[in-house]
Amino acid sequence: QVQLVESGGGLVQAGGSLRLSCVASGSLNSINRKGWYRQAPGKQRELVAYITGGGTIVYADSVKGRFTIARDNAKNMVTLQMNSLEPEDTAVYYCYAQRTPLLGVRYDYWGQGTQVTVSS
Repeated sequence: QVQLVESGGGLVQAGGSLRLSCVASGSLNSINRKGWYRQAPGKQRELVAYITGGGTIVYADSVKGRFTIARDNAKNMVTLQMNSLEPEDTAVYYCYAQRTPLLGVRYDYWGQGTQVTVSS
């Protein structure tokens, strides 16, 4: 099992910044992807960004150039720096980790979510 605990959400005005953090604990071996998803009211959960064990980073088109994902392996932490926030970024943000201990076996883990609200 992997436990993910997020922090850093809140209320910010449009154009402002927030930094989300996620600390992982538990069975951390074979984690090959960490990242962030978000879910706005009435919408499906969508990818924001992720980083692989090899360092590959993928961003959703909607956040490219504004958000930056980073990891600190020593702290088992992944962060999401969000700049130039827009009201459309309002959502619950979920930390995510993917573990593949064996070929063809995959486990997905989610944090409890942290609310980000951007006012216009």
